[in-house]
Amino acid sequence: MTSGAPRIAVVVVTYNSAEVLPGCLRSLAEGARGTNLVRVVVADNASRDDSLRIAGEATDLPIRTVQLGRNAGYAAAVNAGVAELAEPAEPAEPAEPAEPAELDLASLDAVLVVNPDCRLRPGSLAPLAEALRRPGCGIAVPRLVNPDGSLQPSLRRTPTVRRALAEAVIGGGLAGRIGTLGELVTDPAEYERAGPAAWATGAAMLVSTDLIREIGPWDESFLLYSEETEFALRAADRGWTLWYEPSSVFEHIGGDSGVNPTLAALLTVNRVRLFRRRRGPAAGSLFFTVVVLGEAVRALAGRRTARASVMALLLPSRRLRKLAD
Repeated sequence: MTSGAPRIAVVVVTYNSAEVLPGCLRSLAEGARGTNLVRVVVADNASRDDSLRIAGEATDLPIRTVQLGRNAGYAAAVNAGVAELAEPAEPAEPAEPAEPAELDLASLDAVLVVNPDCRLRPGSLAPLAEALRRPGCGIAVPRLVNPDGSLQPSLRRTPTVRRALAEAVIGGGLAGRIGTLGELVTDPAEYERAGPAAWATGAAMLVSTDLIREIGPWDESFLLYSEETEFALRAADRGWTLWYEPSSVFEHIGGDSGVNPTLAALLTVNRVRLFRRRRGPAAGSLFFTVVVLGEAVRALAGRRTARASVMALLLPSRRLRKLAD
């Protein structure tokens, strides 16, 4: 981390995000107060709405857009946005904010990867940047709140078979309140204090450029969900820490994975895929069995998202392998 105000770039991933993108972009300038906001890149996954037009009209920001040409997934868009940070900027018009003629990761301290349905509270980037000054800290994440101001649980523990079993039997919400039994941290008291975590929701992550250069791009094979898990756990494998900073607050509207059966199934399948990849076939098979049983119980209770998850787990032909444009 350089001395003085940290130099930060922002990558916003969009896909038909016209409804929420203006609020995100409007929050960046005040959210970055106390830091040096060098550039904003909007990486667009072939939106069919006005997302690109909205980004292009944000002339009060040092903004650029990159178009992937298809709905390539969250990780691919993050990678495209980071790659764009190394491209020379076009000369700015006199009325526009000036950009450096050249920019690369070596000239930045960190990159904020953020969903378009996030709003930064004023001054919320500075505490995250300060957290990255801690030795070995490579990722800093904020406290996420719902639009009504209530806590949005975002921290996770390392996935294990025992935790998957606990969540299958008593549910993730309750398991997360009993010591370290659950993967999802749900105890509100845990969100009042700063500290390390295994991984966190990828809606907003400030990532050290040193970390990016060391461990490389996000894994694009996951399309949606588990890509942030893989990135954070891969960073931990190399000795990097993910730090939770509650003094930094972002509002997050939230996604559809809890109500959309197709997305819920993709989330569940990717969760099992990642565990198998990291822990091997034996532990992976046990994890798979536990997750199937847990989802099956909920499917029998009438939960449509659980039924879709069971079908995707048991029938590979039913798995989503390409995102619709």
